[in-house]
Amino acid sequence: MIQKSFQGVGEIPKDIEKLFSPRGQFREFLMMYQSAVKEVKTKFEILNDDLSVTYNRNPIEAIKSRIKTPESIISKMQRKGLDINMNSLMYYIEDVAGIRVICSFIDDIYEVANMLVSQDDIKLLSVKDYIKNPKPNGYRSYHMIVEVPVFFANHRQNMKVEVQLRTIAMDFWASLEHKMKYKKDIKGSDEIVKELKRCADNIAELDKRMQDINEGIQNLEK
Repeated sequence: MIQKSFQGVGEIPKDIEKLFSPRGQFREFLMMYQSAVKEVKTKFEILNDDLSVTYNRNPIEAIKSRIKTPESIISKMQRKGLDINMNSLMYYIEDVAGIRVICSFIDDIYEVANMLVSQDDIKLLSVKDYIKNPKPNGYRSYHMIVEVPVFFANHRQNMKVEVQLRTIAMDFWASLEHKMKYKKDIKGSDEIVKELKRCADNIAELDKRMQDINEGIQNLEK
């Protein structure tokens, strides 16, 4: 049974596993964060189902999740100058577990986010609103770090999860921009980056217009 609880974590490189003591502690850590992702993902799924039944609408188009790779976790700890141990991971690395929620409209993002953090067992730790305050490159998204209790066989552990909420258009743009992240030194990349920024501005305007149209449809239905 214990072995089954670690399924999906994958192979941990031996040089990374050796950084932790006792052996297997890093694998257990990743399992705990996978459990936290399941908790938060389920909460969003229930919210979407409830809104579908109660108001006949589904604000959430898709839910994606990820756990940082062991290499990425260790690299981030080293960049921050942290000691490589469990305490450093638990207290200083907040984005090991991630949930991305794709919503239909901008208003849905704020509504769904508020519904999540209003739940008694969710603690909101921080917010970064890149929709109202986009990054210089045009990136838009709503980020939260939340803490959720996860119950294991012998203990309860509060786990941190990063939540990103975007519209479909924002997510499409971010996926394309990510492809350019490691190609900035290639000839002609500067012009592509500028074009991406122009596209980001157009997407922001499109999201606003689609929101207005949706509100118009809702007024007609009333």
